[in-house]
Amino acid sequence: MSHMRPGDTRARILDALELLLSRAGSSQQVSLEAVAAAAGVSKGGLLHHYPSKEALLAALVRRLGERADAQLADAVAGGTSVADFYLQAYDDSDEQSLALLRSAIAALRSADGQHTEVQEALIEVLRSWDDGLRREIADPVRAETVRLVGDGLFLAALLGLPQPDPALHKEVVRRLLDGAR
Repeated sequence: MSHMRPGDTRARILDALELLLSRAGSSQQVSLEAVAAAAGVSKGGLLHHYPSKEALLAALVRRLGERADAQLADAVAGGTSVADFYLQAYDDSDEQSLALLRSAIAALRSADGQHTEVQEALIEVLRSWDDGLRREIADPVRAETVRLVGDGLFLAALLGLPQPDPALHKEVVRRLLDGAR
């Protein structure tokens, strides 16, 4: 019998968590036992890699951040600026990632602790593109304004709020970035 590398097991556990969260819609409804079973590992095996549900959810948030970073890298390689990527409108293709992030954020609001690890992971993800924005936009006030608008668009999508009118959104981005680069 061949042994899987720890990274493979971790990935399988996170895949199982994603699947269960996408079905249940709330991290409160997903037990460590269910995740372990779906991943084909014992609960002890799961706890070896992720010592708590908090650690598991934080790892999921970081994984979603890595996916977004990869999307950003692809967009930049294709000629899109960090700022344009950060200010993009969200569409239905983002729904699965948004649903998973909603689940992790729901864990932040649950009553059983501070959830500092999930919160720290979310902050890391939200701040990961700050350096790219600051490198691209010389004026620190404009860079911060772009960051705040991008965060607002992201949080509105996360909360399921209506997206701005496309023409208005395009004009907001144009005004924000006009002469910024």
